[in-house]
Amino acid sequence: MKLEDVHAIVTGAASGIGRCIAIELARAGALVVGGDIDLDGLKELERESAGLSGKIFGIKLDVANELIVKNSVEEAFSKLGYANVLVNNAGILRDGLLITRDEEGWSRKLPTAQWKKVMDVNLFGPFFMAREFAAIVTEQNIAPGLIVNISSITRSGNPGQSNYSASKAGLDALTRTWGLELAPSGLRVAGIAPGLTETPILNYVSPEAQAEIIAKIPLGRMAKPYEIWLAMRFIIECDYFTASTIEVNGGAMF
Repeated sequence: MKLEDVHAIVTGAASGIGRCIAIELARAGALVVGGDIDLDGLKELERESAGLSGKIFGIKLDVANELIVKNSVEEAFSKLGYANVLVNNAGILRDGLLITRDEEGWSRKLPTAQWKKVMDVNLFGPFFMAREFAAIVTEQNIAPGLIVNISSITRSGNPGQSNYSASKAGLDALTRTWGLELAPSGLRVAGIAPGLTETPILNYVSPEAQAEIIAKIPLGRMAKPYEIWLAMRFIIECDYFTASTIEVNGGAMF
């Protein structure tokens, strides 16, 4: 698929990796609907895209809400004329150990609400988005098409991130499963698993924890969002890549 032929929906587009992907797609001539709950961020994204070869339309989108997703995907198709690429990028962190103990021996359990919030956004969100996107694409015979799920190298497990790791491992499984299911319809499904990347989501990670992670990265630094975009560009342009996930990790293995 050529970049200039892309009509994309990008979730979590107001900042970080999603913002970079939306901007670079528009720079290459693509049409993009950027969805996010951050309306101020979306307005800034639209302003930043002015003058690029393509165009970005911002829409309010809560990926954890099934009805909102259905309506928002329909709105995105209307704004774009049609959509042939979906980027499931929206994600959150709510880190915590399964149990913790203080000096008196009392234990604190990871709250169910904290677990569920991450699953709602990181796993149910991509499910809702992909289901609506794939239904419309197949009904309208739009081919070729592509779904890209943004996972994480912590999908193999990372202390303090049982909810996040589980959600990203589940997303990897969906990438493989949907890739196999949707190939006959002309839809590819792929994943990108970034390592630690310079994005606002790191506001939820302490500087000490960030330093510990960086110390484990052979290249000695975080990734930049543009480096994740380069993996995205490969997936878009390589029509033979599907049902697999690319790691962009600086050599780190968690």
